[in-house]
Amino acid sequence: MRDDLQAYVREHLSDPDGVLMIDETGFLKKGEHSVGVQRQYSGTAGRIENCQIGVFLAYAAGRGHTFLDRALYLPAEWAEDAARRRKAGVPKEIRFATKPALARQRIERALERGIPARWVSGDSVYGNDGKLRLWLEEQNLAHVLGVSGHHFVTIGGKQQKVSAVASQLLPDAWQRLSAGAGSKGPRWYEWAAVQTNSLHEDWTRWLLVRRRLENPQERAYYRVFAPVGTTLKDMVAVAGKRWAVEECFATAKGEVGLDQYEVRNGTGWHRHVTLALLAPAYLTVVRAQAVRKTPQKRTRPAKTG
Repeated sequence: MRDDLQAYVREHLSDPDGVLMIDETGFLKKGEHSVGVQRQYSGTAGRIENCQIGVFLAYAAGRGHTFLDRALYLPAEWAEDAARRRKAGVPKEIRFATKPALARQRIERALERGIPARWVSGDSVYGNDGKLRLWLEEQNLAHVLGVSGHHFVTIGGKQQKVSAVASQLLPDAWQRLSAGAGSKGPRWYEWAAVQTNSLHEDWTRWLLVRRRLENPQERAYYRVFAPVGTTLKDMVAVAGKRWAVEECFATAKGEVGLDQYEVRNGTGWHRHVTLALLAPAYLTVVRAQAVRKTPQKRTRPAKTG
């Protein structure tokens, strides 16, 4: 079913400029028997809760955005408990893997299945992981990945904290650009990009910084790897795709019941979640086809004379 989902998205939404988006979401649970459940941080709740965490891969294309893949995060405590694994139906071949490692596996599988993509995006859970960034570079996969303010980059052969680099930027380094349309119109921020050390000939690394217009001290940071000649506007466009994966989660949970399940074992979780990803993919394709078939209004030429 997962392979069918990817084939369906490839057939109807393929885009050479597509963006693979990695993110996770929490599923609040009670008790301790549901596979992978433990007290851990949930972005859904905004705090540490008793929950399961799923790592998801979504796809943003010109005609729409939807999910491609999923994986249940199995904490080390679970991975090392044979009795608990057996009771929850965790296959023997499943071992502990970090969220960035799970993300890499999803990206690899999508590329092997022929999903065209130019960029990868994700938040600091993935951007702070050097192994994932290095692997993406080895694949020549351009990416814009969030990092924390305590993250370090190398500029001029010297390691510097990203928050310190941002505080030293001159006023003319910033540009006001929209990160895409939001519910209240364009999402305007100020952006700046600084080149960092790179051993690549045709590709360059950057530190991308975003700050709020009304509060310049509130910043976000991104590690960027992209071909030489990539513009600041290009980077901002990819960074702004995060709203798309959030919309994917909202649709899957609100319209097709992604988080409405009562299963305890891993097989049941993957079956339910996979079906809940296929449904919004179908809705996305139907919506794209409807938009394409809608006749465009023609403007009547102005009278002359």
